[in-house]
Amino acid sequence: MTREIVGNKYLDTFRTALLKRNVKSVSSVIDLIDIYMVYQKHKSDIPTSPLIVGGGSNLLFVGNYSGPVILNQIKGIQIEEDLDAWYLHVGSGESWHKLVSFTIQKGIFGMENLALIPGTVGAAPIQNIGAYGVEFKEFCDYVEVLDSDTLMLKRLCKDECQFGYRDSTFKQPQNKKLIITGVGFRISKEWKPVLSYGELSKLDPTRVTAQQIYELVIKTRKEKLPDPEHIGNAGSFFKNPIVTKEKLEFLSQKYPDMPFYPIDEKAGYDFVKLAAGWLIDKCELKGFELNGAKVHEKQALVLINANNATGKDIALLAKIVQSSVQDKFGVLLEPEVRFIGKLGEVNALKYLSKISYQND
Repeated sequence: MTREIVGNKYLDTFRTALLKRNVKSVSSVIDLIDIYMVYQKHKSDIPTSPLIVGGGSNLLFVGNYSGPVILNQIKGIQIEEDLDAWYLHVGSGESWHKLVSFTIQKGIFGMENLALIPGTVGAAPIQNIGAYGVEFKEFCDYVEVLDSDTLMLKRLCKDECQFGYRDSTFKQPQNKKLIITGVGFRISKEWKPVLSYGELSKLDPTRVTAQQIYELVIKTRKEKLPDPEHIGNAGSFFKNPIVTKEKLEFLSQKYPDMPFYPIDEKAGYDFVKLAAGWLIDKCELKGFELNGAKVHEKQALVLINANNATGKDIALLAKIVQSSVQDKFGVLLEPEVRFIGKLGEVNALKYLSKISYQND
C-alpha cells in the first residue's frame, strides 16, 4: 500500500531538493498502478506527470519540480540457477550496493567491480552504470517496466534496452512513460576477474578472489569519493568523453601522459574514451568553489555541495568545468547526472549551454 511521507527529506544526494510537501512511497507494482489510475483520472488538473525517485543519487534539481513525487520502495530478491548461471529478479527499489554485497555473500561472483555505487537497482539500467571496467549491461537479462499510459507490465530483453555508454532506451523521450519495477540478472558461473582499471591492475589475476576485488573497490571508492550521507554529491558528474583516434593522437602530442581507454568492439575501433577526471584536473580545478558548490579536492570528476549550494549553483559550476575543459582540450564534457526542472527532466547539455557565469 502507498503511504504519505511528510517533508524534511532530500530527494537528491546533492542535498539541494528539500521536500516540503507530501509524497507517496510505493512498495509494489500494484501501488504504482493505483497511483497512476488516480493520476490519469485527474490528469488535466496536474501540471506534469509523477516523478519516480529511488535514491536520488543521479539527480540534480535545477528548478522547483511542480509535479507529484513517488518514492520507489519496491524490494525483494529472488534467485534461481542452472548449470551455467544464476538468475536473479530484483525489485527496482533495492539498494544497488546492498545487492552487490548480497551476491558476494551468496557466492555469486561477477558484479564485485560495481560495489559501493550509490542509488537503487532501478536506476542502474537507465544509466547503464559502470565502474572499473565493468558495466551493468554485462549482467542484464531483462528489465521489467510498467507502461504508465496503458498500465501494462512487460519485460524488455537486454537487446531491447539499447545499452550504450551511460545510456539506454530509457533515456529516450518516447520511453519516459516506462517505469522500471524490477531487473532480471544473469550471472555466469564461469567467473573471470576484471583487473584493467586503477588499483585493481596491481592484483594477481591467478590468485585474486572476488571478495578481494570487492573489498579493494570499496576501499578505493571510500578514499577518493565523498560519502553522500555526509557531503552532498552524485558521484561522477560527467561522462568520460569519447573521441576519435585522430583527436587522441593530436592531444597526445601535447599531453603524452594523457590516459585513454579502448571502447568495446560494437562501438567501433576508431574511437577511444578519455578520462574526464584527468582533463578537469589538468585545468587545475580541484578545490575550486563557487557559491557553495565545489570541485572535490581528491577527485575532480565529483562536484559537491560544500556549503548550502542550490541546484543552479552546482549547474553553474558544471558549466565552468565544462567550458574550461573545452577551451583547453577542445573536448566537450557531457553530464552523467540527470537535470530536473520545474516540469520534469531537461536536457543537461542544452541547459548548460544556456546559462552564463553571470547568472544569479
